[in-house]
Amino acid sequence: MTYTVKELFYTLQGEGMQTGRPAVFLRFAGCNLWSGVERDRATAACRFCDTDFIGTDGPGGGRFADADSLAEAVLACWQAPVAAAEMIRDPLTDLPAAQSVRPYVVCTGGEPLLQLDAPLIDALHARGAEVAVETNGTQPAAAGLDWICVSPKGGNRLALQAGHELKLVFPQADAPPEHFTHLAFTHFLLQPMDGPEQARNTRLAVAYCMAHPRWRLSVQTHKWLGIP
Repeated sequence: MTYTVKELFYTLQGEGMQTGRPAVFLRFAGCNLWSGVERDRATAACRFCDTDFIGTDGPGGGRFADADSLAEAVLACWQAPVAAAEMIRDPLTDLPAAQSVRPYVVCTGGEPLLQLDAPLIDALHARGAEVAVETNGTQPAAAGLDWICVSPKGGNRLALQAGHELKLVFPQADAPPEHFTHLAFTHFLLQPMDGPEQARNTRLAVAYCMAHPRWRLSVQTHKWLGIP
């Protein structure tokens, strides 16, 4: 399978239960709920996306001929920024500190499950990586993922109804939180919708979480920090 990647970069996870964790973000091109073209937004199944996932022109982006070549690019993206840490020994393992931490890879999009398959998951695992996905939940997932985050988009049927984290952009008129609490997720999060009504949406999300303690607030900290 050929993989089409918008961008590949090393940063901190900015939202959800893994906030603050160093990670390689593997952003696949393409989505099944919006073309990514602005003129199509008004008629799209998801109309509030804030991400550019068209093409392969981002840092590290491109077309990869097979799972091994993409997995090698992902691991190189992890290793380069932490190369200086090779001089620091982990006192528990006596390994270089960078080697004692599993690479964490977040597969996102667009919609990553249009491309993320078992051969790529296996290739990343073979190189010691922990593999996470951030998905709209409308596509089935291959076995072996270490962390599944589903972000439902109102009016679209969920093929994935279990995982580690359900992160609901809030508010969505056709996706109230109570529609999801019966699903088999470990964590339930509300994330205020970005845009001109963000302050209002944040107040609403805070109020809902306080009234329904099963839900936690997810904040897009990367936007406040000014990192990718």
